[in-house]
Amino acid sequence: MSFYWHRTFICGIVGYIGKQRALPILLDGIKALEYRGYDSAGFAVLQKNGAIKSEKAVGRVAMLEQKIGDPERYAGTLGIIQSRWATHGGVTEANAHPHRDCSGNIMLVHNGIIENYKDLRNDLVRLGHSFRSETDTEVLAHLIEEYRNINPKLDFEEAVRHALLSVRGTYGFAILDSRDPGVLIAARNFSPLLLGIGDKEYFVASDASAVLKHTAKVVYLDDGEMAVLTPKNYTVYDLRRNIKQKNQEKLEWSLEEAQKGGYPHFMLKEIFEEPEAIENSIRGRMIPKEGRVKLGGLDGVRDRLQQAKRILISACGTAYLAGRVGENMIEEYAGIPAEVDVASEFRYRKPVFRDGDVFLAISQSGETADTLASLREAKEKGIVSLGIVNVVGSTLARETDAGVYQHVGPEIGVASTKAFTSQVAILALLTVLLGRQRDMSVVTGERILKELAKIPDLMRKIIAQNNAIEKLAKKYQKYENFLYLGRKYNVPVAYEGALKLKEISYVHAEGCGAGEMKHGPIAMIDKNFPSIFVAPQDSVYEKMISNMEEIRARGGPILAIATEGDKKIRDITDDVMYIPKTLEMLTPLLSVVPLQLFAYHFGVMRGYDVDKPRNLAKSVTVE
Repeated sequence: MSFYWHRTFICGIVGYIGKQRALPILLDGIKALEYRGYDSAGFAVLQKNGAIKSEKAVGRVAMLEQKIGDPERYAGTLGIIQSRWATHGGVTEANAHPHRDCSGNIMLVHNGIIENYKDLRNDLVRLGHSFRSETDTEVLAHLIEEYRNINPKLDFEEAVRHALLSVRGTYGFAILDSRDPGVLIAARNFSPLLLGIGDKEYFVASDASAVLKHTAKVVYLDDGEMAVLTPKNYTVYDLRRNIKQKNQEKLEWSLEEAQKGGYPHFMLKEIFEEPEAIENSIRGRMIPKEGRVKLGGLDGVRDRLQQAKRILISACGTAYLAGRVGENMIEEYAGIPAEVDVASEFRYRKPVFRDGDVFLAISQSGETADTLASLREAKEKGIVSLGIVNVVGSTLARETDAGVYQHVGPEIGVASTKAFTSQVAILALLTVLLGRQRDMSVVTGERILKELAKIPDLMRKIIAQNNAIEKLAKKYQKYENFLYLGRKYNVPVAYEGALKLKEISYVHAEGCGAGEMKHGPIAMIDKNFPSIFVAPQDSVYEKMISNMEEIRARGGPILAIATEGDKKIRDITDDVMYIPKTLEMLTPLLSVVPLQLFAYHFGVMRGYDVDKPRNLAKSVTVE
């Protein structure tokens, strides 16, 4: 089987059918999804008299609210709304969602890409349809209309089903038709979509945070499924019209968790939440006295893990860098060869699978398109698949053979922080589990787990230095270029520190293995090009000191992450941020925190919205 993807970012979708006025619910829901990134927004509400009222606006939801005026004009109890990130067509009101057919009866919102839209559009134009936008999305509205024109006896549901069978690509749709005022239809294919289950009312959303205010009961749609919702009930079908029995799941997150809680930004809140996030990730999973780990989600594959001869890790962005930390852990302590791939390249290099391979996919959202594609490639080859994921019921959670939930609560800031450290902590647990199945002694397992249990309190000591780190960010704020350096376990941390600075302050920052510095990057160094060294007192400490001397000899400013009590490092650096001592394999859990805080303050001082970096969104759900 092959999968076809394009690059875009997830938009926000919310739909409602029930007994309440739809518009306030739609607006509340879409505001809960603003963190994902978007450039326009629009809604449609079906009035009691059968007319559809719709508004669109370029910019934030606040601009849309300005256009609404008197909300009493929108009294309908059925509606849809979307926040769009432009892909096909520019940022205009005409291209904003929802889109309609020629008659204006059918309105829909869409996440994803219709790949064959050009051919469909050309056919529809020949049949007399007129298009108002440059988008691929509008095609589906006209396609549904055309099926109803061809066969007037075809009801709304069947017209939608026929239209979906005609499109190729990725989609999450919410669709209404004024001729069927008691029906809302949702459909999914490779773009996340869920149903919120209320009391004689139902919700459609691309993310659970949009429905948390109203219900904790949700149903996750799978690829190739459509849901038909009325004020009384809902039914889920596949596109062959087979009814699907779906389990309702209860959301564990509270609405309060998805709010800032008094912090100026979600990013700072989530950095401060990291100690608790680690506690939640490891709670109930460690048996230190026996040097043993209990990961219930992996019980079904324990025998296959015991026979594992190689661990293949696939992820994107920050999750990929967590995977690189895990690669070091697994090889050093479990004695199993491990390889980490950027998921976006995994399929295209024709990976060679062997007997005894175990595939591990890592994704906070569980909806990262490239990671899911690499997972499906491994599953197609019969490889046992594991997942590390934060979102319960996500596609990754459903499609892997077994896995481990992170339990860190919603991560709203686009630049990942607490999800990264949670992933590293779970990789440490997985390392102990695999190691104890092999040659790892009880003593070694016990030592790792006891040190891991201390990490949350050690993190709190770092977070207590927030004001001092803010002052350092102010000192270095004038620089436009940074080189981040590390060795062994802290090479991925160097890359992650650079990534954070790039994401939220838009300055040039590079991560580099310190041993590679003299093979090219050192050419950039001068008095205006600071280097940030991740240099705890570990097995490669002396080599890091030598690398610092090389930078110092060329006049480059040096900021270091060092172990508490290290006075030697002060002689060759301009500034130091200290972290407590821990096991070498666990240092990334601590060394990354000051780099996150440094990047946060750096971005804020430059006047940027650090929660919503430009050109980025939280979940990259298609390639």
